[in-house]
Amino acid sequence: MAMEMSSQNQEFIDWKGQKANPKKHGGSIAASFACVVEVLENMVFLSNAINFIAYFISSMNYSPADAANMVTNFMGTSFLLTIFGGFISDSFLTRFWTFIIFCSIELLGLILLTVQAECPKLQPAMHKRPSQSQAAVLFIGLYAMATGVGGVKASLPAHGADQLNHGNQKHISSFFSWFFFSLCTGGLISATVMVWIEDNKGWNWSFKLSLIALSFALCIFISGFPIYRYKLPAGSPLTRIFKVFASTFRNWKASPAMVHNTEETNLDSISDGRPNNKFRFLNKALSDGSVSAVEVEETKTILGLLPIFATTIMMNCCLAQLQTFSVEQGNIMNRKLKHFKIPTQSLSVLPLTFMLVSIPCYEHFVKIFWKKSQGGYTIFQPLKRIGLGLALASGSMAVAAVVEAKRRNAAIYSGATISVFWLAWQYLLLGISDMLTLGGTLEFFYSQAPDRMRSSCTALSWCSTSMGFFFSSLLVTISDKVSGQFGKAWLEAEDLNHNRLDLFYTLLCVLNLLNFLNYIYWAKRY
Repeated sequence: MAMEMSSQNQEFIDWKGQKANPKKHGGSIAASFACVVEVLENMVFLSNAINFIAYFISSMNYSPADAANMVTNFMGTSFLLTIFGGFISDSFLTRFWTFIIFCSIELLGLILLTVQAECPKLQPAMHKRPSQSQAAVLFIGLYAMATGVGGVKASLPAHGADQLNHGNQKHISSFFSWFFFSLCTGGLISATVMVWIEDNKGWNWSFKLSLIALSFALCIFISGFPIYRYKLPAGSPLTRIFKVFASTFRNWKASPAMVHNTEETNLDSISDGRPNNKFRFLNKALSDGSVSAVEVEETKTILGLLPIFATTIMMNCCLAQLQTFSVEQGNIMNRKLKHFKIPTQSLSVLPLTFMLVSIPCYEHFVKIFWKKSQGGYTIFQPLKRIGLGLALASGSMAVAAVVEAKRRNAAIYSGATISVFWLAWQYLLLGISDMLTLGGTLEFFYSQAPDRMRSSCTALSWCSTSMGFFFSSLLVTISDKVSGQFGKAWLEAEDLNHNRLDLFYTLLCVLNLLNFLNYIYWAKRY
């Protein structure tokens, strides 16, 4: 369904603005810079997301509930702003400059937060909420970071994939696997080294180390500029889409014969000679000559991607539980391992380790079983990986419901606390689900996107994460109100032992199962 642009638009340039030389520019080495940078960038992002809870409560004197909402909103906004970052990258700047500008914005936000953390005058007095000026400094720094994260995550994977030959789907698929490997490596460092530092050296060290790491990541990325190849922006993709819809509306009464003749006339302008037979009503836009066949095909492709994007939101809603309710569960479970007390945030080490091991194994099997089908894909095609990930999300919530029921019954009826390692199953299943779904969607949206909209479409993967976080909060509110009408709200009590988190997990399991069936419907029709 992907539609390529004309050969002229597909050309890349070097840093001097001349046509890129395949022997000097791009390739695996140039793409590897994006993977190395992602390790440091994701480590900074996740370690601060963990660190912010302690910082907001202990230093800024926010309540635990307010602090949790602030962190959730920060992460949700960061992922949502990838759409803005992708739009800038596709419309006005190269992906190289988009990364540099937004990484610098993230760095400035981190500097502001670091200064505030080290300056007593910028912090509230003990047991008092921040003043308006102190809160302004905090939120400016926080959302400068969120803005920077949005642009970085939208541009970095697309920039890395741009370095490779788009005619070799195997190389593109391999890049996104290793990019996800880098993302997991950054997550593993944040869940181990950074968590240990924050617990033993204090939360203020997290800001300092993050500042150094992000500065180093920016320097590494810039150092590769002589061997990168660059894709020039092609103008606003939203403008082109709106033009297609406006032209379709104007020519809605065009006769079928006129539309057919227009289709035949514009067939040669499509580089692969195969127009998309779905959303044929958009072909009416060609009737008055105000838009090109390429613009119509772009719009069709975007419309085809949206159902796939929508079906991944529910999985990310489950993923949000690992940073909210799962942490609360872990805090009241037995976390002792001989003489060592396990930080709940470090439970993610298990799935991250599994994913780091599984990605090289996956790449090995890809080399063995790589067999191209008629459409150029393999048994490891992204749609199948996404589907398996969505199925595992439903299974993880079923396991989570059973574990929570076991934990709650033990606490209420025998006063016992079961081991925190019981949570490892849901962490493991959701970790694998995230690997398959996020890795699959990054590759799928990049590969299927129109050439001039790759950053925007890649950003859909991160935007799905954002909407999953926000939908999680909405679902908690709705389930509380509905369950409250039939007795007691499931999640209103402060004591987790008096809540029915197991029923909430069961609800998520059912919703994910229905979502999986919905995904199968759309994936088969893609």
